[in-house]
Amino acid sequence: MDDTVMMTAMKNERTEASAAASPVSSALGRIIMASLFAAVIVGFFYFDVDRYVMLDALKVNRDHLLAYAQAHYLSAVILFIFLYCLQTTFSLPGAALFTLAGGFLFGSLAGMLYANLGATSGATLAFLAARYLLHDWVEARFGQRLVFVQEGFSKNAFHYLLTLRLIPIFPFFLINLVSGLTRISLGRFVAATAIGIIPGDFVYAYAGRQLGTINSLHEIASPGVLGAFTLLGLLAFVSAIYQKFRKRSVADSYSSMK
Repeated sequence: MDDTVMMTAMKNERTEASAAASPVSSALGRIIMASLFAAVIVGFFYFDVDRYVMLDALKVNRDHLLAYAQAHYLSAVILFIFLYCLQTTFSLPGAALFTLAGGFLFGSLAGMLYANLGATSGATLAFLAARYLLHDWVEARFGQRLVFVQEGFSKNAFHYLLTLRLIPIFPFFLINLVSGLTRISLGRFVAATAIGIIPGDFVYAYAGRQLGTINSLHEIASPGVLGAFTLLGLLAFVSAIYQKFRKRSVADSYSSMK
């Protein structure tokens, strides 16, 4: 009997110690991740890495990059997806340039696919970081200014996020972080992101095939292309509204039958 009581007491002590240590380790994890994010971003600009993610740098090195991709296709694909994921996770400049390079190195369709994998993976990591590690910082930094975005998520999370992805006037990194403050599931976030960025990925990957004739990224983001993206986003928004009213009308019809 005494042994049973002692074992129970020891188990309770371990549980209490674990519960007490949990907030400490959680806070430590947040500090480490925040420090890592800050170190990567500061290092990116301090060591002038941004000069390598400019259109001129890509055009100067395109022959070397193409030769490497042709000689080591699989490793080039893996490296491309990894770097794109890293860029998106830490919200660094160069997303459009990466997609351009993907189209140039791997072709329009394959480049679009690899860019989509890299961007979606990076967006997912940023989303998870905002939800579990950087929640307080994101809330303090962007929460008050983006209340309307959170309200949109609360009504129809998937279609609203799809709309935000399709309309390119919303910063990609900001949507990743703000989404982490909402209740949207991880699966819906990944699906809406992967589908919503397909048009943009294809446009830039297709343009990457003409890399030698492009002198400015603005030549890709023409008013016509931006207008097409806006229409696609509005189409998704209208679809969400239609489904909402359809469910309401069905519910009303069911109530009237009673």
